[in-house]
Amino acid sequence: MPESISQNARIIAVGDIHGCIASLKKLCRQLELQPSDQLVFLGDYIDRGKNAQAVIDFLIDLRRSFTCFFLMGNHELMLLDSLKTGNASDWLRNGGKETLQSYAVKSARDLPLSHIGFLQSCHYYLESKDFIFVHGGLDPDMSIKNNIGYLKPADFCWMRTHLRSSYLETNRYNWEKTVVCAHTPAPEIINLKKLIAIDTGCVYKDDPSLGKLSAIILPSRQLVQTVNID
Repeated sequence: MPESISQNARIIAVGDIHGCIASLKKLCRQLELQPSDQLVFLGDYIDRGKNAQAVIDFLIDLRRSFTCFFLMGNHELMLLDSLKTGNASDWLRNGGKETLQSYAVKSARDLPLSHIGFLQSCHYYLESKDFIFVHGGLDPDMSIKNNIGYLKPADFCWMRTHLRSSYLETNRYNWEKTVVCAHTPAPEIINLKKLIAIDTGCVYKDDPSLGKLSAIILPSRQLVQTVNID
């Protein structure tokens, strides 16, 4: 079980970055970070965008000054799985090539050990008193306790069932807390009683409906966004 988050300071959740380093730095400036802030990065730091290495360097440096929690995204998971299996085809088809180019290497095995270690240390979920943070989502028909008990770690990275219209329109979620997630790009964030989803597709800047990096400040639910400037 990962370390819990304090209730006595702002919690700031940040959506999918995907190698967009300039956008990430601009978002952090807009947030006007305070020493007591707790930053929860919801995963997908790498792939698709051009500056994955710079993003990981920035995040490693940021945690020296602020309390940071890093969640496992499906893209980090694909990279790590490729190292375990020796088969990188799925990862490379889903943005891994851009990540290798950012490091100027030919294989994931050539990535810096410190960066691999950083990715391996990412949490699959993280809880506070009122919120649970995951990259993909949770099964809407199960309690949070049962999600944690029955889901495989990878399920937290890939889940999308909770985004079906039958759940969104009724807010019918069997969760004791509000789920805060990313993973599935949408033109606007979803901000329901039991679900906050904040992937607004920063890396897809050529899509006029996407191309924004989003963060949400909790518990106030204040939204902070920047358009992609990478």
